[in-house]
Amino acid sequence: MRRFWGGLADGLLVLWIGGMWAIGYVAAPVLFANLGDKQLAGMLAGRLFAVMAWIGIVAATYLLGYRFVRDGPAALKTLFFWVVALMLVLTLAGHFGIQPIMQGMKDQAMPHAVMQSVFADRFARWHGVSSILYLIQGGLGLLLVWRSGLAR
Repeated sequence: MRRFWGGLADGLLVLWIGGMWAIGYVAAPVLFANLGDKQLAGMLAGRLFAVMAWIGIVAATYLLGYRFVRDGPAALKTLFFWVVALMLVLTLAGHFGIQPIMQGMKDQAMPHAVMQSVFADRFARWHGVSSILYLIQGGLGLLLVWRSGLAR
């Protein structure tokens, strides 16, 4: 049974990190490059990022719990535990902090696109912050995959 829970941990790690990279650096750019309506592309990308945030929240919660149950308090001394915890904090900050701010600007800009409104500069700054946090998460995720042995 222990193998099952460890396999689930590995699977969730791969789903989370692989999904982040696939959506952030493949799907979203493809949407913006191929849809004529940038507002629609942004809405679809936003929904994909929201799904990934929830996958990240579930995966991180499981991974932290699994490591603590498996290793006890010694889990708190591992790089894996703290990197997952940091990624969870970044996910929560992005999903429940930054994204609602950006959505508020989009809503206030209606019926115009946010980038054609008085909110364009603020939106671009928040989008930049969000992108940097996402890039940090992606890098930390690659570190986790590499250190976990899944990359071998």
